[in-house]
Amino acid sequence: MGQILGTLKTRHLDLKSDDLPTFDAKVGFRCARGKREMIAPKEHLVSARIPVKYRDYCAHYLLDYQVCRYKHMPLLYRCHEERHAYLQCEKDDYVLRMKEFERERRLREREIRVKNTPITC
Repeated sequence: MGQILGTLKTRHLDLKSDDLPTFDAKVGFRCARGKREMIAPKEHLVSARIPVKYRDYCAHYLLDYQVCRYKHMPLLYRCHEERHAYLQCEKDDYVLRMKEFERERRLREREIRVKNTPITC
């Protein structure tokens, strides 16, 4: 919690990588954006003993991968498709979070720039 993550360019904005967005989700977009929701039910994650740190938007892929590993225990190479799907989902989630971070940084920069621009008549 006390870590300062981000880049040197975001320190003056008081922006950390785990901050929630402060702007409306529609700002900067022409069409509506869908809200992300968890697909895997919490009960399934608890019963599969998935650690809390892995209960993200890709948890349903992790559940599929764990089931495959359980079924094919000594021959784990048979689960390469489930593993690939899970890792691809994690990568896509990371890219989406970085895009949201960059969007937040640019909107904060714009807010400061507009506030400091003198009004001329």
